[in-house]
Amino acid sequence: MSLPAPLALVLILAGVWTLIVWPPFLRRILKDPRARDEKGAPTRFLTVHFMLISTSMILGLATAIIGVRALAG
Repeated sequence: MSLPAPLALVLILAGVWTLIVWPPFLRRILKDPRARDEKGAPTRFLTVHFMLISTSMILGLATAIIGVRALAG
């Protein structure tokens, strides 16, 4: 499969954007009082957000890699 350079750049930018945006959100989630119960155990709030963030970052990394590989030819 071959992609034009502008489309490959869009994939790279989308992947980099994802990798930049989600880590600060994760830091805010970890500090949120709803993230832990009274005993300090993780709550569903933390688990759901952690899964959302980790999945998004994995997909963002894959998108950036696909864009780089398409740009490289």
